[in-house]
Amino acid sequence: MAGSLVCWKCGQSLADYSLPLRRLEVCRACGCELHVCRLCRFYDTSKAKHCQEPIAEEVRDKERANFCDYFVPRPDAYQTHGADAAAAARAELDSLFGGGQRAPSGTSPEDEAHRALEELFKRPGTDRGES
Repeated sequence: MAGSLVCWKCGQSLADYSLPLRRLEVCRACGCELHVCRLCRFYDTSKAKHCQEPIAEEVRDKERANFCDYFVPRPDAYQTHGADAAAAARAELDSLFGGGQRAPSGTSPEDEAHRALEELFKRPGTDRGES
């Protein structure tokens, strides 16, 4: 199983590490601790205390080395959801604020935004550019 293990934080292979992982073992690539909840097969954010093991003592910091006797490393601990989450957030913002819509031809989106701001804060009875 050590051949398929990767670091939970950076995804670097842990194939040359011996099992069981020592409590203070660190990833040679990123330096993070490896005997952590985030690398354990029992880690589950949908469960109480984020652990599927019902009798394990609670570990508060899931990214720091701990003394849990139930620790079993899992190969799928590394998640590359950062880019996906950013793309999803951008899509949601675009749908809320009309992102992706084109400004009228001949004007840039920045010019159109500037014009809208000026129109919004224009004083009654004055023309653009007057104080």
